[in-house]
Amino acid sequence: MTRKYFGTDGVRGKVGQFPITPDFVMKLGWAAGKVLSQTGTQTVLIGKDTRISGYMLESALEAGLSAAGLNAALLGPMPTPAIAYLTRTFRAEAGIVISASHNPYYDNGIKFFSHNGTKLPDEVELAIEAMLEQPMDCVASNKLGKARRITDAAGRYIEFCKSTFPSELSLEGLRIVLDCAHGATYHIAPAVFQELGAEVITIGASPDGLNINDQVGSTAPTALITAVKQYRADMGIAFDGDGDRLAMVDHTGQLLDGDELLFILAQHAQRQGSLGGGVVGTLMTNMALELALAEQNIPFVRAKVGDRYVMEQLQQHGWKLGGENSGHIISLDHNSTGDGIIAALQVLRAAVSQRVTLKELRTGLTLFPQQLVNVRFAAGSNPLESDAVKQRVTEAERKLAGNGRVLLRKSGTEPLIRVMVEGAEAQQVRQLAGYIAEAM
Repeated sequence: MTRKYFGTDGVRGKVGQFPITPDFVMKLGWAAGKVLSQTGTQTVLIGKDTRISGYMLESALEAGLSAAGLNAALLGPMPTPAIAYLTRTFRAEAGIVISASHNPYYDNGIKFFSHNGTKLPDEVELAIEAMLEQPMDCVASNKLGKARRITDAAGRYIEFCKSTFPSELSLEGLRIVLDCAHGATYHIAPAVFQELGAEVITIGASPDGLNINDQVGSTAPTALITAVKQYRADMGIAFDGDGDRLAMVDHTGQLLDGDELLFILAQHAQRQGSLGGGVVGTLMTNMALELALAEQNIPFVRAKVGDRYVMEQLQQHGWKLGGENSGHIISLDHNSTGDGIIAALQVLRAAVSQRVTLKELRTGLTLFPQQLVNVRFAAGSNPLESDAVKQRVTEAERKLAGNGRVLLRKSGTEPLIRVMVEGAEAQQVRQLAGYIAEAM
């Protein structure tokens, strides 16, 4: 069924514009509370990233949940995967994340985790949407929900992250630059890596409510590359604003994207006998990864873009490892959703146990040139239906002659169409991507 409010990653938009307004978010909290209260558990966790609007939206959700008779446990700024983990360990009915991930500070969003730390099932999201169409009411005063703050949330998650790294290994002797994107990992990631023995140099760890993802983080890796070279670090790790994805940089300043990290993790898991099947990528996954995995007899399937769809394929096949080239890595051995800190630790586990550098770990995979162009479009328009666009796609595919791909798709979180061209020759790939984007 078509959703009115929920996208692929919850409800998202510009703060102050519908639906990210205090009144709607309060009603969203009420509607979610009405639906979730039917199952009996009375507590919902609420966490957020470091955007200034998080204070306002947290209060609105708290009010809505209370009016529906549910208690709110407030976690404060925490990475999205931490909220998934804590929802499970607190045995809460659900977890709510206030975040717009890698978007600028003036955007925000609301996404939900079920009691087992996964995205809400479709039928629950649809039930919440149906409840939003009803007039808001309030339970009796003696039935109102209460709110409390969880003061040790950060410590709990830090210990959980550390527990995923083998106790017989250590990060001693490694100098690591961490870029926390002025986001939700700013007070978590440095502690995790320091306590495991690394010398940590931190950038992007001074959030002020307005600087999240601003020229830092996994979507803007130039700052990390510069810092790795400046401090002569062994590697660099950058997270996005809510900590569910990452990028890494080797000691020479070369960037590794999600496809390369997925290749490293798959190789290591196969070597350890813990892969447990195959690997799930997406429509955006570089063709070179698929071919490299095939050479090692590792099955590979593509899902639609979005961690929700990667998870669906993992569950369908009974596999454990999947991810996106954006750096969103899901390892069901460790957490129920994508987790940037834990994914980085698993890459480090491979490097330390094999006594090799990050640069050496990536050997065996040479990515095909891939050009991605984002084209913003106006509400109500659909450039994908344009005859001019279709004609240029046909021309591009003819020129690639079977040695590449063209993929056009709408973003699930922004009014953007992503034009992706992949092929053997970098110059041709750039030209064709621009040629199609120009028509849009």
